[in-house]
Amino acid sequence: MVSPTPVIVVMGVSGCGKSTIGSALADHFECSFLEGDDFHPRENKVKMGKGLPLNDHDRKGWFAAIRDALKKESNLVIVSCSALKQKYRDFFLELHRPIVYLHLTGDRSLLEERIGSRSGHFFNPKLLDSQIETLEPPSDDELAVSIEISDTVENIVNSCIHGLKAYLPASPR
Repeated sequence: MVSPTPVIVVMGVSGCGKSTIGSALADHFECSFLEGDDFHPRENKVKMGKGLPLNDHDRKGWFAAIRDALKKESNLVIVSCSALKQKYRDFFLELHRPIVYLHLTGDRSLLEERIGSRSGHFFNPKLLDSQIETLEPPSDDELAVSIEISDTVENIVNSCIHGLKAYLPASPR
């Protein structure tokens, strides 16, 4: 068990279920859930909507906004955030509390299917390749659990709960 209470970052490429799984986990653990997409400035959403990948400069303000929101949380909190590169994840080190990455992974065809079935989302499906290419899975020195997403939401959530047990304070529920 790790102390103080960690931040759980549900990470991965678009279409892996960060929002769905993160929200379900927050319900289970009765904690706050922050939707990472809500912290994107309008310019980022417009850029991605046009099929243009974000660069490091575009992501810097986004990560700073997420980090600043997390600084206001002292209890267990879950945030959805792609966190594709190690240097992006380093933004969270300034929180001075344990960060546990819940890395959702899946086959490209499943990701494409999920992205294609969404409506009203700003993410252009053409960007999936750039996200897959950019992804640096968590390293051995990061606290991380990797979960494959080809199952039902309920089973994925149960796998996440099981995988996170070692990183959470005694029985949040």
